[in-house]
Amino acid sequence: MQTYIILINLTEQGIKNIKEAPARVEMMAKSLEAAGGRLVEFYAVMGQYDYVAIAEGPNDETAFVQLMTLGMLGNVRTLTLKAFKRGEFADIVKKLP
Repeated sequence: MQTYIILINLTEQGIKNIKEAPARVEMMAKSLEAAGGRLVEFYAVMGQYDYVAIAEGPNDETAFVQLMTLGMLGNVRTLTLKAFKRGEFADIVKKLP
């Protein structure tokens, strides 16, 4: 599984519909599971971003479809970081010259 850290900001529409946000997070989790991934964790945060999510997916293509589908709903905009777990990072570093 690939790991993704998703930094999320609400759009104007998302702020207007904030009371529906918990249900939308649950829908996102179910959509990820249906695509073979999972929502590892979700945080509402204060600062530059409104939410931070950690998700896993089978591959980048699946993650891209999920993120574009989320964006098409119009409630949030995302910035996604592909993450490497500690062991993956160590394996990558071993390949350096």
